[in-house]
Amino acid sequence: MTEFKSDFLRTLKERGFIHQISDESGLDDLFAKETATAYIGFDPTAPSLHAGGLIQIMMLHWMQKTGHRPISLMGGGTGMVGDPSFKDDARQLMTIDTIESNIASIKRVFANYLSYGEGPKDAMMINNGDWLRDINYLEFLRDVGRHFSVNRMLSFDSVKTRLDREQSLSFLEFNYMILQAYDFVELNKRYGCRLQMGGSDQWGNIVNGIDLGHRMGTPQLYALTSPLLTTASGAKMGKSLNGAVWLNPDMLSAYDFWQYWRNTEDADVSRFLKLYTTLPMDEIARLSALGGSEINEVKKILATEVTAMLHGRENAEQAAETARKTFEEGALADTLPSIDVPAAELDAGIGLLALIVKAGLAASNGEARRHVQGGAVRINDAAISDERKVIGSGEITADGVIKLSLGKKKHILIRRAA
Repeated sequence: MTEFKSDFLRTLKERGFIHQISDESGLDDLFAKETATAYIGFDPTAPSLHAGGLIQIMMLHWMQKTGHRPISLMGGGTGMVGDPSFKDDARQLMTIDTIESNIASIKRVFANYLSYGEGPKDAMMINNGDWLRDINYLEFLRDVGRHFSVNRMLSFDSVKTRLDREQSLSFLEFNYMILQAYDFVELNKRYGCRLQMGGSDQWGNIVNGIDLGHRMGTPQLYALTSPLLTTASGAKMGKSLNGAVWLNPDMLSAYDFWQYWRNTEDADVSRFLKLYTTLPMDEIARLSALGGSEINEVKKILATEVTAMLHGRENAEQAAETARKTFEEGALADTLPSIDVPAAELDAGIGLLALIVKAGLAASNGEARRHVQGGAVRINDAAISDERKVIGSGEITADGVIKLSLGKKKHILIRRAA
């Protein structure tokens, strides 16, 4: 096992962030001797990142904490193409307005993890559209494209997977790896960036950038990838029964975010404490040694710490208290998620399946029907087995709400809007 000299790589190693490094000793020397600059690219495919991308943000966080300069690169240019890596189909093309809107929305999360500014160790947020959108195509082909071997590009797993399945890979998508490689060279030229980080599925793209840099005269560039995470049961990180676990608070409440981490599988608790919190390693070791019923208390600590970084300590503790009141005292907490249903609609009565979908507990009537048939749906804590049941104002409790529950841990309060 490599013993790193630099605080950055030592921290990443002990917390489980490292999957592969292009040149361990060279990168370690760089980070041990000087303030280094590194970047991770983020695709603006939606108005928010989800929890699956949190590992990348935490890598940038630790980089800054250990005295270096992180760059969060927004894909305002590459987003017009879309990363085809290991995708079965081409991404749907987005307009520039959509891309810019998504970037503006995504940006709000990063300030919770990184300190931005003008200093030598302050984080930078940069949009690759600044250089990619104004490229002269013929000059780019001559100056950059000539350094790429199509034979080698066809050998990358991200490309081979599509071709082996006889799924179309457009020329547009094929250019993505060239653009990403050029980003690395451009960031080195503009900001002295020497390292690109990403998930392990980005290895080929990052190595392409290192090779292009070598051919275009940059100093030695480096690659570092993190493992692609799944839960112990094989589920993809950042996905829940109700869809993506978004990071933006307007797309997922602090309470629901807290609940996602509270429901972590036992086998994942120690690993997630290392990756997603800033708790000291000796404290994580102590918590990881607990078992039996105490593991549930550790899950609450995990949920609160992860939520505090994103939503703030006060919101995290409020989410924990809401859960305690709801599950341990059986009380209706004021801070449970709620939706307003127009009085006229509720007075007339709304079908149970439609209400479940409206509350966001199912994506379709068919999914809602399966929940009812499985005995998972309750109204005011009473099990409902009739999928044709109509819910109306008569179900409003003395607290002025209707409590709609899916299983033991999903609760939505239905309020009668004026």
